[in-house]
Amino acid sequence: MATELDISQFIKPLIHKKVGYVALIGRPNSGKSTFINALIDEKVSAVSPKPQTTQKTIRGIYNDMESQVIFFDTPGIHESKEELNIIINSQAANALEDADIIVRFIDISRQRGQEEEKISELLKGVKKPVILVYSKCDLGHATEARKDAICISSRNKNGFDELLATIKKSLPTGPLFYDEDYYTDQDMETRIREIIREKIFLSLGEELPYDILVDVDDLVEEDGMIKALVMLYVSKDSQKNILIGKQGAVLQNIGKLARIELEKILEKKVYILLRVKTMSKWNKNPNVLKKYFG
Repeated sequence: MATELDISQFIKPLIHKKVGYVALIGRPNSGKSTFINALIDEKVSAVSPKPQTTQKTIRGIYNDMESQVIFFDTPGIHESKEELNIIINSQAANALEDADIIVRFIDISRQRGQEEEKISELLKGVKKPVILVYSKCDLGHATEARKDAICISSRNKNGFDELLATIKKSLPTGPLFYDEDYYTDQDMETRIREIIREKIFLSLGEELPYDILVDVDDLVEEDGMIKALVMLYVSKDSQKNILIGKQGAVLQNIGKLARIELEKILEKKVYILLRVKTMSKWNKNPNVLKKYFG
C-alpha cells in the first residue's frame, strides 16, 4: 500500500515583515542613486557627477531583520521639452503611483531652482506619506535644513537609521516580495547596459554622453564566462571618433572599466565587445524611444 507523501515538509513558511515600495524623487544629482548603493552596500545604480546618469527607474531591495523595502531609484526630474527627457521625467511620475511611500531628496549643497518647484507641483496631489530628506549634509550646510526634514550623508551613512525608522512606521506588514538575498531585480542585460553607461559618463565630456544609446545586442554565458556584444549608437558621424578615441583608446578604456566592475558585481569572468554605430536622431525617433525607454 502506497504511503501518502507529506508535502508540508517541503513548503517554506511565509515570512512576514514590514514590506513595501518607496519611491525616491528629486532633481538630477540629488544623491538618490548614491544613497541606494550605500544603504544596500552593493552596486545597484549607476552614478557619476553628471546629471541624468539614471535614465530609467531602478529597483534596489533593502533587507533587515524586520523589513524588506523596495526602493525605486527614479531619474532626476528636470526642465526640458525634448521628447527623450519628457519620457525620462514620466518614469519618475509613474513610480509615485506605484509606491507606498515617497522620499523627496533635496541636495542641501545647491540652490533651489525651477526643478524643485516642478517637484513640489508634482507632489501637490499625492495622498501618500512624503518624507523630506536633505542629502549631502556632510558638506556642512545641515543647519539650513527644515526641522521636519531628515539630514543624511551617503558618505558616512549619517541619518540612515532615522530615515529607515521613519519609512518603516508607514509600511504595512506582509509577506516578502523577494527572497532575502536579492538586492535588485535587474536582469543581466540591464546591469551590463547601466554599468557601461556609467563608464561613458565618467570618461567623456559634458554633452556627448547624452547622445549615446547603449544596447546589448547579444549576450551568452558559457564555460563560466559572460560574453556581451554591446552597440553604442551616436546621433552624428562626428561623434564616433570622439567615442572611439585615438587608436581606439577611449572605447577600450570604457570597456575595460565596465568589465572590471561587472566582474565584481556578477562574480564571473566577463568579456565585452563594444561597437559604435550612427543612428541619426535616435533620440527623436518615437519607435526607438518606445523600445528602449518604454
